[in-house]
Amino acid sequence: MLLKPLRFTYFRKNASVTPFVSHTFKTKDLKPFRFTHFQKKVGVGAPSSYNSSDRRHSPSSADASAPMNGTLKSILDLYDPSAPLAQASTIPAPWYVDPGVAELERQAVFGRAWQAVGRADQLREKGDFLTAELAGEPIVVVRGEDGVVRGFFNVCRHHAAAVVTEPQGHAAQFRCPYHGWTYGMDGALKGVPEFEGVCDFDRAKNGLLPVRAEIWENFVFVNLDSQAKPLREFLGGLVSLVEPLGLGELRFFERRTYTLQCNWKVYVDNYLDGGYHVPHLHKGLNSVLDYTRYTIENFEHYCVQSSPLRSDADSDAAAAATRQGRAFYLWLYPNFMINAYEGVMDTNLVLPLGIDRCAVVFDFYFKGIATEAQAHHRESIAVSEKVQAEDVAICEAVQRGLHSRAYGAGRLSVRREAGEHLFHRLLHADLTQAAAAAE
Repeated sequence: MLLKPLRFTYFRKNASVTPFVSHTFKTKDLKPFRFTHFQKKVGVGAPSSYNSSDRRHSPSSADASAPMNGTLKSILDLYDPSAPLAQASTIPAPWYVDPGVAELERQAVFGRAWQAVGRADQLREKGDFLTAELAGEPIVVVRGEDGVVRGFFNVCRHHAAAVVTEPQGHAAQFRCPYHGWTYGMDGALKGVPEFEGVCDFDRAKNGLLPVRAEIWENFVFVNLDSQAKPLREFLGGLVSLVEPLGLGELRFFERRTYTLQCNWKVYVDNYLDGGYHVPHLHKGLNSVLDYTRYTIENFEHYCVQSSPLRSDADSDAAAAATRQGRAFYLWLYPNFMINAYEGVMDTNLVLPLGIDRCAVVFDFYFKGIATEAQAHHRESIAVSEKVQAEDVAICEAVQRGLHSRAYGAGRLSVRREAGEHLFHRLLHADLTQAAAAAE
């Protein structure tokens, strides 16, 4: 079945007018699928097969839930990425609750994808640095004396202590607090106290190990995979798509971090459901969105959602919706979101903390951050927190349901959940490729 193209609208920054740009994406025709699931019994999971033509809605029935003691390959095989959206199901429940899947994600997704780890304003001057943790690895990113931004594993080559212990700052060199080894802003080992008499020690080979780091717009990205394509190549058309929004004119204002009792993918699913939950969960937000004109468009590694405001919305409510970035609603695989409108932006970074736990980091940006504007900005953030509280509650409820024997997988709305479908197929590709390579 060939799906019709979707269109979206976003706003182009201009001093006096707000024209729009429109793009179209055609979803490729994909073959029908077979879905294999495990039938749950008391203490034992017996495999059985599912044919979409025979039992179309069976993935969401009680006998379709998968056991947690299945092999990792069996769990991955529960999902068929070739199914077109009209016939597709979500990734199945075990993907959200199985420790083997979580470990594979750490290695194959977070350990190989470009990840946002900080803001460009944190590395404005030579010697500015920031630290982060990515896929369990400690990272430091610094702007060197030559102006080049570089990333390194934040691990001393002597006895593995963290060399840089502050979350961000400014330094002329890095000195390990354990034994005083010092490193330059280019990662080179500079000082080695009391090391006379050590044989066959090559200082040039004992600098900090490099990590790929690049800046795009307001954001610092890092990739642990030395073989990954450059960031700009990974972003593709997103670079030109975002440029008219003028994100560089926005200034960081405040950070809020929320801890949720759910798998990180649950939050991403919620973000990508095409506004499906808005009329039911976010009553205030729904009152100002033109829900019928909400659009979704998929690209290679990202999804854009957009919704115009209702013409009859009152100004305060409209400002609240604007605060939520519904004019431009971008997700970049696997876990980074940009919500932007003229003069306002927030970003969301979703970080796995465990099978049933994740953190969502919100960074709030505004065009003006002068003292007289701060009260207004804090009111705007308060509106965001109300919506976030509603999302937290539903995501945690979903996670509880994913543990139930009553759920295996669910069908997707063709009208609303194209972005979620893209996410699940990209995730499946990364996990199955890594699992096959490990065999």
